[in-house]
Amino acid sequence: MKIEKIFSLKNQVVIITGGAGMLGQEYANTLSVIGAKVILLDIKNKPVNKKIAYFKINITKKDEVAKTVKKIIKKFKRIDVLINNAALNPVPNTKESSQQFSCYENYPIKLWEKEISVGLTGMLICSQAVIPIMKKQKKGVIINICSTYGIVAPDNRIYDKGKYKSIAYATVKGAVPNFSRSLSSYLRNTGVRVNTLTLGGVFAGHKKDFVKKYSDRTILNRMAKKDEYNGAIIFLASDASSYMTGTNLIIDGGWTAW
Repeated sequence: MKIEKIFSLKNQVVIITGGAGMLGQEYANTLSVIGAKVILLDIKNKPVNKKIAYFKINITKKDEVAKTVKKIIKKFKRIDVLINNAALNPVPNTKESSQQFSCYENYPIKLWEKEISVGLTGMLICSQAVIPIMKKQKKGVIINICSTYGIVAPDNRIYDKGKYKSIAYATVKGAVPNFSRSLSSYLRNTGVRVNTLTLGGVFAGHKKDFVKKYSDRTILNRMAKKDEYNGAIIFLASDASSYMTGTNLIIDGGWTAW
C-alpha cells in the first residue's frame, strides 16, 4: 500500500469532543486540510472556523449526544473516527479555575464530580453512541486523549506556592488508558480500534517561571507547541496504525522517560 494511502483520511467522518478548545481546534483544522469531514462537539460557543461542522451540546447528557449523533449520521451517513478530547478546563482567573488548584484536603466535591463527569462519563457516553455505528460499518477508530498526569503523579513543585494540580484531573486521566484497553478488548473482532494518546503540556502564554520549571522536567527542555500532536492524531486515526489497539502513545518531550 502506498504511504499516502496509509495516512489518508480523505472523506473520513471525524467527531472531536471539546472541539472549541485550543487543541480541539488544532486537530480539526489539520484533519480538515487533509480531507476529513470534521464535526466538533462542545458546550462552549462555536469556534472561529465556520467551515467545520459544530454542535453545541453537553456530552455528559446521553440524550443530547444520541440526538446529535443521529443528526450526524443523517447528514454524513457514517462515523469513522471519534476523538474523545473533552476535559474540564475552566476559564483562567475564575472561581472554578482557582478551585482546581486547591489543596487536596479541601478539594471541592462538586468540582471533583464535574471533572469526572466531563472527562470520563462524557467519554463513555460518546463512545456508546458511536460504537453501534462503527460495528455495523465493521470499521472505526476511537482515540482517547490522556495526559502525562495520567501516567505519573503531578509535579506540584512547578506550580505557584499554595497551588496544586487538580487531583480530579489526575484521577480522570489516570483512568483513560484502562478505559481504552477495556474498550479495545470488548471490541475485539469488530473492526473497531481504540487507543490512548497521552500528551505533555502545551505552551499557551504561561508565565516564564512556570515554563522554565516545566521545561527543566522534560528531556527536550521545552513545552510542546500546539501543532506538535497533529501527526500523532493523523497516525492514530488512519490506517497507518491499523495493527494498533488497546495501547497508549505517549508524546511528552521525555517527561515520563526519567
